[in-house]
Amino acid sequence: MTLREAATDMKDELARLRHRLHAEPELGLKLPRTQEKVLGALDGLPLEVSTGKGLSSVTAVLRGTQPGPVVLLRGDMDALPVTERGNGVVSRIPGRMHACGHDLHTTMLAGAARLLSDSRDSLAGSVVFMFQPGEEGAGGARIMLDEGVLDAAGERPVAAYALHVASSVVPQGMFVTRPGPIMAAADRLRVTVRGVGGHGANPHLARDPLPAACEMVLALQTAVTRRVDIFDPAVLTIGQMQAGTTDNVIGDEVFFQGTIRSFSARTQAVMKDASVEVIRGIASAHGLEVEVDYQVDYPLTVNDEAEAEVVARTVREVYGEEKFFTAPRPFSGSEDFSFVGQEIPSAFVSLGACPGDRDPSRAPYNHSPDAAFSDEVLADGAALYAELAVRRLSESIS
Repeated sequence: MTLREAATDMKDELARLRHRLHAEPELGLKLPRTQEKVLGALDGLPLEVSTGKGLSSVTAVLRGTQPGPVVLLRGDMDALPVTERGNGVVSRIPGRMHACGHDLHTTMLAGAARLLSDSRDSLAGSVVFMFQPGEEGAGGARIMLDEGVLDAAGERPVAAYALHVASSVVPQGMFVTRPGPIMAAADRLRVTVRGVGGHGANPHLARDPLPAACEMVLALQTAVTRRVDIFDPAVLTIGQMQAGTTDNVIGDEVFFQGTIRSFSARTQAVMKDASVEVIRGIASAHGLEVEVDYQVDYPLTVNDEAEAEVVARTVREVYGEEKFFTAPRPFSGSEDFSFVGQEIPSAFVSLGACPGDRDPSRAPYNHSPDAAFSDEVLADGAALYAELAVRRLSESIS
């Protein structure tokens, strides 16, 4: 029986685990209920299991019966602070949702652990299963690296792979990757503008920070178009602004924050300098104080060329040529799997998980409260994880 056939036989079990994870989403680095479910799914398998100290991670090591190198497989586990809408698999916790499909990643990785455990007698080398919290902005991968996940098997992996589902754009069952840059770098901008409050009827007696903050938001967009090479782009989105208490009071403080995505170190540096310069210049022009916190968050995710080819070849041979697509350019989302890629050769691959009753070109994208993901891809994702490990280990000793 092939790994894909074995995974298909597990599809109902995989769906049940995914639904349990989806019903109780947890945020950030502390995911005790999710960790408990993962440990339950791994129970009874011939794995060396450990949990994190500073986060609710799970690291499991499978040692094959034959000597060989180490390969790492990663799945993230955390959810988002989003209230789910929909009639399918729905979160039972208000304000929390697996809107990015991490419940599928966790399920697929657990499925791969079972598939590879069943094939342990023919496995040449070891596999590290990295169940990671805190991908959504908390940098859980970096913490797991600090806690030694890359040394869990006794020697560093020769390769690492991560898989991410998409609720739209990519057709169901289609695998997408590319060599080189695959996901953008992500920086975080936080700005506090301080003035002098007063009565809305007499703005000349106050020093209103709100119009200046609005001017900053618009000027930042102009900076993108005038400071950044269009062939080495950046994306800047202000996602939050807080100001005032009522209609006739001028508040004395405005806070806004946003994200900046870029695809090269050069543009990342340009955006940092331009953002700070524009904000401080506008504040000075209006006689206001400003505090700018520009945080370099996640680095660019770069696929090792050889490891991207391993993914492409594996998908074509296992699922067929029609199930693989080479992305013409990087995705503008970002990933803390990038920290793993800075340490060892890695590849990141996307899998279309749009439900069959939706048009992927129009379906809500990841992070939307209306995003939905199909259980139909769980078996294929689990099998791909397992196939990548087996094939990469085989290549290393051939």
